[in-house]
Amino acid sequence: MQEAKNTQRALVRIGYDGRVHKYFRGSNAADRFANEVKVLKVLEERGCEYVPRVLEAHPDQLYLVTTNCGSVVERISEAKLKDLFGSLERDYGVRHEDPFTRNVTYRHSDGRFCLIDFELATILDAPSPPPAA
Repeated sequence: MQEAKNTQRALVRIGYDGRVHKYFRGSNAADRFANEVKVLKVLEERGCEYVPRVLEAHPDQLYLVTTNCGSVVERISEAKLKDLFGSLERDYGVRHEDPFTRNVTYRHSDGRFCLIDFELATILDAPSPPPAA
């Protein structure tokens, strides 16, 4: 596995199969783990296509395995950043709470910017369906 991130709060490795392995650690690790799993499952239920999918969740180990959403983005315009995080809140009812470039990836397979790291996110009310035309 290739190490992708190693901080006081998490160790993230990318497996040879492309899956993302995240080990939560540090303060409030259990709460952050539970929140990330819950938020990602809500986003999947609500049809959000630009976030990771939970493949495995091991609460006893604070270990999460997700799909890979592409490579880390080093630069992105402020307008695009605001649009990505705004769309997440407006269209899917989730506020990320850490809306910075470090939480944006680029998926080459479909040319899509994606969002990662939902451990601090807040689930809002479900978005309203668009008005009928």
